[in-house]
Amino acid sequence: MKVEEAKFLAKKIMLAGEIPLLVGHFGVGKTDIARDIAEETGRKLIILVLSQMEPGDLIGLPARSEEKTVFLRPDWWPEDGNTLLFLDEINRAHRSVRNAIMQLLIDRRIHNHVLPEGTWIMAAMNPPEEEYDQADLITDPAFISRFFILEVNPDVSEWLEWAGKNGVSEEVRSFIKNYPEFLFPEKSLSLKTSLKPSPRSWYKLSNVLKTLTEEEKEKYGYVLAAGIVGPEAAKAFYDSFFQKTRVPSVERVLLKGEMEGMDDVHAANTLVLRVVDFLNKTDRTTLERNLNVISENLSKLAERVPKESFYGILRFIVDESQKDGEKSDLFDKILEKMVEKEELRKMVSEI
Repeated sequence: MKVEEAKFLAKKIMLAGEIPLLVGHFGVGKTDIARDIAEETGRKLIILVLSQMEPGDLIGLPARSEEKTVFLRPDWWPEDGNTLLFLDEINRAHRSVRNAIMQLLIDRRIHNHVLPEGTWIMAAMNPPEEEYDQADLITDPAFISRFFILEVNPDVSEWLEWAGKNGVSEEVRSFIKNYPEFLFPEKSLSLKTSLKPSPRSWYKLSNVLKTLTEEEKEKYGYVLAAGIVGPEAAKAFYDSFFQKTRVPSVERVLLKGEMEGMDDVHAANTLVLRVVDFLNKTDRTTLERNLNVISENLSKLAERVPKESFYGILRFIVDESQKDGEKSDLFDKILEKMVEKEELRKMVSEI
């Protein structure tokens, strides 16, 4: 997303008491976003470059008080709640530092130091790629689920407007205008970890949605949801709520073969997610009893939904058939029946 969009959403997320995590390549303006928000809201900005810190820098030095050990407040600790605490380079921080930060994210405190009421927290990191020095990949879902992920990519027109206001020379602005490919490397951003929905993530999403107008929900609903519950759940949520898409029940499709409404691409994509969930959660007895009709209707569904979407169902069935699970043999039988059709056989071979 553009820098201005990231700034808008980060502010809304913090207004709801949640924590945004800006992910972007170096120099795209992540720290500037924090500075702008602090200036616009009249807050004091405290920047912690976590890659340069040790646990003691966060916790403070130990001291003795009435036969007890307490920790002295570190010099960066906010004086009041009118503060924006910016946690930079979290993926370059040592694991022990991230463990200390975890308590700050969950309880808004570190040991005996409690953040003043109203303090805003936001974080930033470079994407986990080989060109960046980092401690290790952040794959712990308990840690990453505390954030709303906002992927920041600079936009040429947006940057040129900023450059004009901030005294960038005419030579540089003219060059970037004529050769926009040199503004930044065209690389996709990825955390290399899967965001999954959870009861907590839906609660967090609800908190932020309450701060948005209906127009803002429609404009930013998907990207906001994708940053906390993952892209698959976000698409289903956005399509069903904001687009008012009517999706037939899985039981009607797989058990009765009713496929009305599949001409709507949003409904088709949402149904694919529900089918995978249904196959995953259905008990062995029910699946075995309806194996033939499910296999037949899956083959019919493949003709009605986009090929790219149906790959999601096929990948799930193939993966489950290869596992040593309770229903692996049933998924193998479903697959055998489906590949009797040449088109489906080709699709399976491509997985």
